[in-house]
Amino acid sequence: MSHTPNDDFPELIETMKRAAAALRDAEVPFLLGGGMAAWARGGPPTDHDVDLLLRERDAELALEALEAAGMRGERPPEGWLLKAWDGDVLVDLIFRPAGGPVDEAYFDRASELEVVALPLLVASTDDVLATKLLAMSEQDPDYRPVLEIARALREQIDWALLRERVDESPFGAAFFTLAERLRILPDAHETNHRVVPFPTRRARASGDVSGPA
Repeated sequence: MSHTPNDDFPELIETMKRAAAALRDAEVPFLLGGGMAAWARGGPPTDHDVDLLLRERDAELALEALEAAGMRGERPPEGWLLKAWDGDVLVDLIFRPAGGPVDEAYFDRASELEVVALPLLVASTDDVLATKLLAMSEQDPDYRPVLEIARALREQIDWALLRERVDESPFGAAFFTLAERLRILPDAHETNHRVVPFPTRRARASGDVSGPA
């Protein structure tokens, strides 16, 4: 089964490349996060913005680097991220996602992958799912993206660790009920070890943005 990206996905890719180059030149450590990280690991293409994870102490320098690259910076009042606009495409510089601040553990769990011919540190699937689940609220309980990611990347997930991280959230607990009933959650004996294949790394390196086969 193939995933067909929306019409805006190539623009997201170009913005990701420009933002990554600007932060690399400014020597700001960062991770590709959110839906783009899931896509880079073999999941479905995202139809949202470009999420970059970084330590809070680097956030202002990162925004300045993106502004120097021609993007329009924004400092929203929320206090857990900064934003930059590349035309109509949004880059979120996230330093304090739901579940706790970006720290060394995020970088330790990440993997260096080639994404459209760029070597990037990509957030772990566990971190992508945990931050999405912990950010859910009664006003926006949309499980479609997390279920799509979980089904596509089920062998890359440390299910026991993910349950530990999100189970106190009612939305995290509900996710596990859905994953079990939809037969996404592996059998118990399968969750005792973690397998992390990257079958689509070559396609990402070649610049194919059509999603995994």
